[in-house]
Amino acid sequence: MFTPHTPQEINEMLRVIGVNSIEELFEQVPEKYRFPELDLPQGLSEMEVSTEMREIAGANASVNDFNSFLGAGAYNHYIPAAVDMILRRGEFYTAYTPYQPEVSQGTLQAIFEFQSLMAELTGMDVSNASHYDGATATAEAANLAYHFFRGKRKKMLLSPAVNPQFRETVRTYMVGLEDVNVTGDGPETPISDEHEAFIQQIDNETALVVVQYPDFFGRIIDYAKIIEAAHAAGALVAMVFNPTALGLLKPPGDFNVDIAVGEGQPLGIPLSFGGPYLGIFTTREQYVRKLAGRLVGETEDEDGQRAYVLTLTAREQHIRREKSTSNICTNQGLMALAATVYLSLLGKQGFRQVADLCYQKAHYAAQEISKLEGYSLAFPQTPFFHEFVIKTPKPVNAINLHLEEHWILGGYDLSQAYPEMENHMLVAVTEKNTKDDIDDFVAVLDEVAHE
Repeated sequence: MFTPHTPQEINEMLRVIGVNSIEELFEQVPEKYRFPELDLPQGLSEMEVSTEMREIAGANASVNDFNSFLGAGAYNHYIPAAVDMILRRGEFYTAYTPYQPEVSQGTLQAIFEFQSLMAELTGMDVSNASHYDGATATAEAANLAYHFFRGKRKKMLLSPAVNPQFRETVRTYMVGLEDVNVTGDGPETPISDEHEAFIQQIDNETALVVVQYPDFFGRIIDYAKIIEAAHAAGALVAMVFNPTALGLLKPPGDFNVDIAVGEGQPLGIPLSFGGPYLGIFTTREQYVRKLAGRLVGETEDEDGQRAYVLTLTAREQHIRREKSTSNICTNQGLMALAATVYLSLLGKQGFRQVADLCYQKAHYAAQEISKLEGYSLAFPQTPFFHEFVIKTPKPVNAINLHLEEHWILGGYDLSQAYPEMENHMLVAVTEKNTKDDIDDFVAVLDEVAHE
């Protein structure tokens, strides 16, 4: 066992607290409980532990081993080597969230650049310094709306085509607020025809309407009527977006939404078994005082040189918690830096090229799969970005098990979140999937259908 203290340090500690030995510290604990027999294996050397850990790690397979068509909110994009190299610089890798701006200029500038890129990407006025992930960013949009209306509007209307995990997180956040009704995503709003049924639920009690673009099924939806109806009723609108899609599609700001949030994982952040990820939160300037988290601004120091400072971070989040609009007072600094480096390396043209590759390859995959006997597109008339839903001739779980035997990760089984969508697979294609990868995927799907 490793103990960090020397005998001299231990004796000094005992002297200061007024006891003669370590054993004396534990005299109040009944003797039969002091030194229990623990069923532990024999200790190993560092070399032995290292070997065992490598063997355990070797039992796991990742997207580096599998050909992946799994998305549903987390995507296997290529990450330039420079992203990780910059992240691992000591100045960034060990830095904590800046509470003292005057000693954190590098970190603050990195956050400022991130905010600037997010505002430009989304077409919104203001971006904060980030949240934990897309789900918590969406929940903070609901928080903003609740406090903007001072709790007088208590209805949060969520489209059923918003990521199910995001919707669950919104519900978790709203539990602590009085009489808030999170609705809109129940069976009364069919997935295939959600617009009219959804619009009918917007009323003068609605604080926030949340839609996703592209939606959870990959569809590119024109939300103009929903947004118009929401604003006519005095409600705010939040749009959950896929940042990669904005390389091709018009940004949320052009839809006249009030809040745009997203999962930043596609921007240079590895899958990493589910995290850490990055929550993007942007909004209109008029709501900035209700913005959760922190905001970095640019100013000048007393010598007239450019400087960066924390601005508009609500002190209630630190010391007057009962008056706070959120419990968020930190940000995913390292992940925000990854997104900043990734976008800076690609530039506008490179980012657009990634988005275009995703779009073209996904459409090739959809075209080839739809030719197979027993398979069809679930939404054949609706445009999509790089995810699409296919109807399968067998349960998705069984198909995915067969795909795994061929070192292919199949799509997401939609019946897990949507029981009415049995035998529906959500397929994701990114720039990393080659034509040969897609052809192999299609061939194995065809093989499964004829088993």
